[in-house]
Amino acid sequence: MSTLSPSIQAKLEDLCRTIVSDPSFEGARLRVEKFLIDDGAKAQYALVSEAGEHLQHQQTQGMELPEAEVAEFERNREVLLANPVARNFIDAQEEIHELEESIEKFVSKTLELGRLPEASELKGGGCGHGCGCHEGH
Repeated sequence: MSTLSPSIQAKLEDLCRTIVSDPSFEGARLRVEKFLIDDGAKAQYALVSEAGEHLQHQQTQGMELPEAEVAEFERNREVLLANPVARNFIDAQEEIHELEESIEKFVSKTLELGRLPEASELKGGGCGHGCGCHEGH
């Protein structure tokens, strides 16, 4: 495994300091922290996440989804999204994910091109993770 040159390491540390001191990032981190100390919101989130994974697994296995399970999932999801702490957490997760994706895309494109990419070269593509993070917006 190669190590970074001192100049790249220094610039990377500068970038990271800039990110953590950015007000929008600080705000997102605070919303995540509020969620992490709210046991009720965490329980709601876990319930919806587990049910969603279960339904997705059934669907990928070609099974027909039971209407009652889907309806219960939707009800629990609505309750979750109505909880401001949980909703803010989900939004903060998405913001952090988008920041990470933008940085990764910029660095990857720079390495690919051997120069800084132009804005037009960075357009396109979603998260590509199948995370469902854009549902309900």
